[in-house]
Amino acid sequence: MSPQQITLVDIGRTYWPILAASFLVSVVATPICRRIALRWNLVDRPDEWLKPHKKPVAYLGGLAIFLGWAAGVLLSFHLFEGVENVHSVAGTVPTVNTIMMAGIFLAGLGVMVLGLLDDLSGVSAKVKLFATVAAGALLMLVGLGDDSILMVLRSSGLPAEDIPPWLLVAYSVPLTIFITVGACNATNLIDGVDGLCSGVLGIIAAGFLVLSINHHLWSGWHPWTVQQVTISLAMMGAALGFLPFNRNPARIFMGDAGSMLLGLNAAILILLFLEANVLRWLLASIMVFGLPLADMSLTLVRRWRNERPLMKGDRSHFYDQLLDRGWPVHRVVKISYALAAVYVVFGCLAIQLRTRYIVFLYGLVVLATVWLIAKFKMVRLEKPRQPDRAATREA
Repeated sequence: MSPQQITLVDIGRTYWPILAASFLVSVVATPICRRIALRWNLVDRPDEWLKPHKKPVAYLGGLAIFLGWAAGVLLSFHLFEGVENVHSVAGTVPTVNTIMMAGIFLAGLGVMVLGLLDDLSGVSAKVKLFATVAAGALLMLVGLGDDSILMVLRSSGLPAEDIPPWLLVAYSVPLTIFITVGACNATNLIDGVDGLCSGVLGIIAAGFLVLSINHHLWSGWHPWTVQQVTISLAMMGAALGFLPFNRNPARIFMGDAGSMLLGLNAAILILLFLEANVLRWLLASIMVFGLPLADMSLTLVRRWRNERPLMKGDRSHFYDQLLDRGWPVHRVVKISYALAAVYVVFGCLAIQLRTRYIVFLYGLVVLATVWLIAKFKMVRLEKPRQPDRAATREA
């Protein structure tokens, strides 16, 4: 089957088991994990400042999200033919690079375990940074992001054909690690209100899915596109299966185990689009992930301006500021969903626009984001807080 012959019906028939498995496992595993957490007293206890919920809430939601995500990823090994070279040309059947998918699974497992340890006993910021760097290194080891610098070189008009492979890998390390660490931390930071992170990341996964399907229709049964759709569906199914139990008032929290795993998925998808070596696909994937990136940028600037440690948790996120202004939780969550959807829509416009128009349009989106942040005074200087109100948990 050639790329031109692939239809939306073909894609739906091929991939629906991935979404079904991820959603069903997540929705079944979440209440089970909640009961286990309550039985073993694995709960998140409120404090006077950083954790304003009224009573202890069960952890282990991240484990349920992982189980749903893992079900979709592992099912792909059964559904699709395995190949050793992910750069294989499009064939007549869907194929995946088994080594790369195994590496993606192991990276997800490692990040989830790290987050779970942090949820239950606390892990230093340095350990978390080292672990996310290791996850990025593992992705490179299995062939994802090991030549990411090629996109930068080709987009800037610099020659790339004569660069030795080992030098491409060396140049690609900082970019791939930056994407991995940045995405994991961005989703970790946005997990602060009931139903916020799971819903926002579900919307973002839907945006990645739209881009992946369009790329699929254009490229055919290529391993890259098959993996894009698979990861998008596994991420979306796991997040949405968990969401009903995490809506306000939340009965279970995902914790760092879930938020960092979802962030890793976003990083993986950005790297997969980067491997397409087409600038507009990379720009589109970054824009789809725009809300967590905007919140992370806002948080870091606000902490820096107020001379606070960049890696210490506080209430400087955009959703915290809306809550502090008296907005109810359900309204803040709905606004966050709407903002995430806006970034997703602008990201998906890349399907129809030329690259030069996309760069101009996305520049306007960034300027509009900065203007809104300034208008609502979200980076203003604050009065020093009392010592007993200071944040005590590392973000």
